[in-house]
Amino acid sequence: MKVLISVDMEGISGIVHPAETNPDCYDYQQGRALMTAEANAVIAGVLDAEPAAEVWVADAHGPFRNLLPEDLDRRARLIRGKPRPLGMLGGLDEHTDAVMLIGYHARAGGGPAVLAHTMSDAILDVRVGGRSLGEIGLNAAMAGHLGVPVVLLSGDDTACAELTDLAPSAVTVAVKQALGQTAAVAVHPEEARERLRTAAAKAIEQRALVAPFALTGPLEVEIDLYGPHMVDLATLVPGVSRAGGGRKVTFTASDYADAYRLVLLLVQLASIRP
Repeated sequence: MKVLISVDMEGISGIVHPAETNPDCYDYQQGRALMTAEANAVIAGVLDAEPAAEVWVADAHGPFRNLLPEDLDRRARLIRGKPRPLGMLGGLDEHTDAVMLIGYHARAGGGPAVLAHTMSDAILDVRVGGRSLGEIGLNAAMAGHLGVPVVLLSGDDTACAELTDLAPSAVTVAVKQALGQTAAVAVHPEEARERLRTAAAKAIEQRALVAPFALTGPLEVEIDLYGPHMVDLATLVPGVSRAGGGRKVTFTASDYADAYRLVLLLVQLASIRP
């Protein structure tokens, strides 16, 4: 079997501040080490349950170059760097049997939640078919489009609740309780890794109980952007139009894969400053 582990950074135990997740800041190297250690715990858990599994790990934070390659469990394949097909889910294909979202955070507007956002600070909200989705929902739906369930998620308690709402049978591990955007009560990193290893094995053993979160097209997508100039850039893309006011754009996608790719493109356009 093939398992894809997508690893973000904001939901790692002990991390509560951008200084720990931003490559330009002094605590980033510690954040990288904590992120890599949690990825290794999940890899070990998958292989405890399924020793012959093919494990792929997608570095899914910021520049997609955060995990320490030399410290990652050598039994896994590492996908790093950007741009790449499917972004945070690099490596996902029709041969994937299960997806795990590790170190994930809640959507923009969700809270209290540690370092909550959706793709970038330029995005205020993404609604697909009227339903607000953050990175958890957007990625779960992309996996679901290919018939692949998200069987495990770790992060703060708010992030765990987001996945439970979409996939009630999935396993979740809350490695911290959110007190606010940059505050939490966290379990010790070693305790978090022990819980993750156990949960990963359980998630593999129970994967048949988890239904993929799939959205069928055509799909109406609305995105609220932080700045009006971002709307100006977004509407240069064919099919994308303004939708009332100065901050919202909308488009219709024939299926979820098209919707996902266009959301990724608009996120990149929104990062361009005038």
